[in-house]
Amino acid sequence: MSSSRKVVELFYDVVSPYSWLAFEVLCRYRNVWNIDLKFKPAFLPGVIYGSGNQPAGMNPSKLTYIVSDLTLLSEYFGVPMFRPSDLSDKDTLSAMRFVTALAEKEKEGDMLVERVSRELWKRKWRTHQDITQPASLTEAGLKAGLSANVVKEILSLSKSQPIKDKLKSVTQEALEYKVSAFNLHLCTLCLAHQKIFVVEKYNKMSLHIFPPFLQCFGFPFIVCQVNGKAKVFFGSDRFELMAYFMGNYNGLGIY
Repeated sequence: MSSSRKVVELFYDVVSPYSWLAFEVLCRYRNVWNIDLKFKPAFLPGVIYGSGNQPAGMNPSKLTYIVSDLTLLSEYFGVPMFRPSDLSDKDTLSAMRFVTALAEKEKEGDMLVERVSRELWKRKWRTHQDITQPASLTEAGLKAGLSANVVKEILSLSKSQPIKDKLKSVTQEALEYKVSAFNLHLCTLCLAHQKIFVVEKYNKMSLHIFPPFLQCFGFPFIVCQVNGKAKVFFGSDRFELMAYFMGNYNGLGIY
């Protein structure tokens, strides 16, 4: 399987720190795993609303855990980030339209999308700078290596109806992405000594209790395809299972 065609799609919003972690790790493993990594900028509030989920910040216990969790994950993955003093400022609609416009302009490859997304995450989660105003997006674009003329063009394009529709469509694409939850035996997997052991199998589960499809309910939402066979993953802690699915599991290290 290691020589199979592997495509990994990352649906993300720069409002999500977990998406940043997934973004950086997938970029590091892009060549190691020999994957075709595709960035899918989308709008997290649209996914939260569309899936019937609730923002994690609405649960005080969950929010406290997330703050502690991100501190440890930041150290582990080597991606410095710090909690903004004002978590209420979560409007990334303009930022994600900006990234979407850049993605539409950059038809060949995702290099500029990668750079600009990273700068926006840094502003949001490291230096705590604004990412909502045109001047702020201009600063991020220039720092990412865009020329002043290109930034001006992307800003104008980001306000157009086609780009607004594109962001909506990618967000909807994430919501509508369905992978059967029952096309294989459901297994409980135990990771030990860098090997995967199947410890328990279930052949049947009640459709009255569990929905028949795995669907997007938050970001990062990662779709891995190997020779047309798809598997979806949520979160920034599923890399060992991704490697196992793609035939690349040899234990993980920081590259």
